[in-house]
Amino acid sequence: MGLDLNELAQNCGEWLRGTGPEPDIVVSSRVRLARNLAEFPFMAKATEVDRTEIERILRERIDLLKEEERLPRNLTFLDLGELNELDRRFLVERQLISRELAESEGARAVAVDPQEQFSVMVNEEDHLRIQVMRSGLDLQATWDAANRLDDLIEEQVTYAYSDKLGYLTACPTNVGTGARVSVMVHLPALVITRQIDKVFRSLQKISLAVRGLYGEGSQAMGDFYQISNQVTLGLSEEELTKKVADVVPVLLDYERQARDFLVRESQETLHDRVSRAFGILRTAQTITSEETLHLLSSVRLGINLGLIKDVATPTINKLFIHTQPAHLQKLAGMELDSSDRAIERASYLRKHLASGGDGVAEN
Repeated sequence: MGLDLNELAQNCGEWLRGTGPEPDIVVSSRVRLARNLAEFPFMAKATEVDRTEIERILRERIDLLKEEERLPRNLTFLDLGELNELDRRFLVERQLISRELAESEGARAVAVDPQEQFSVMVNEEDHLRIQVMRSGLDLQATWDAANRLDDLIEEQVTYAYSDKLGYLTACPTNVGTGARVSVMVHLPALVITRQIDKVFRSLQKISLAVRGLYGEGSQAMGDFYQISNQVTLGLSEEELTKKVADVVPVLLDYERQARDFLVRESQETLHDRVSRAFGILRTAQTITSEETLHLLSSVRLGINLGLIKDVATPTINKLFIHTQPAHLQKLAGMELDSSDRAIERASYLRKHLASGGDGVAEN
């Protein structure tokens, strides 16, 4: 049975479920592994015949693992060339494929499990991008799952590998382990108190990269940031995981100190910010995706500080993803232009926040 993307759109992706440790700040943990098949040229030199053959081989080997019940039998292999643009954009918003894979040409695919905890991208920048996600701060379990999946696939194919350098990849920055270990964090208080740039400069000094919601080149929408390792060579995957894991408690401490400061020193301003955001989201007749993310970020902060009652963080997480352009159109069951999306988005927000309890607590 195939994966029904319309049905999938009704729910929330793994990275926004709002479960797992430290869910108020750490949205999700993720490990990505870049791998290439030894007998084929890298993607920049691969012909369409090569791409088609790479996809065929990987599909067959993954199907074999499903038949042997070493991978979930309901794992679905999606041919991205057969999907329309809206479905591909939906998968990008869902974080199951990259923008680069969605926008490229030729044979390419993704294997996705129904729980959306892992996906295997085929013919992205590398032949294989193995991705595992967990809600909240759970880097060790995320790495363990990625390692198991990598081992299963490596039993079926021969990876491009150098005894001296490690795994060989299309981009030199991925050579070695080919591993990107990351956490997605929500840091609104550090943004409001203008400490965010200072914190990020400190992270860069210890070779950690900071990116926006959708990875490299994307904007930090809704005060969400991805923190990941920059270096993949010279350290083991376990050491990379520990390097990222070690810095997260420091980040949590900074964000919580900033939240305490706002409550202590700027309570009225903070209360007003949260109240306005909640009010606009519950009454607007038209609203853009960017403004929605900005306002939902303030509401999410307000919930975690106890300023908004009877609305749960997972509800706001769900609105973050459901008000994105492709999700909104999937839920509406039709394609919409920008103006109609703004009206549909406002209607969706009013409907889902109208019953959100009594709203903002008294100051």
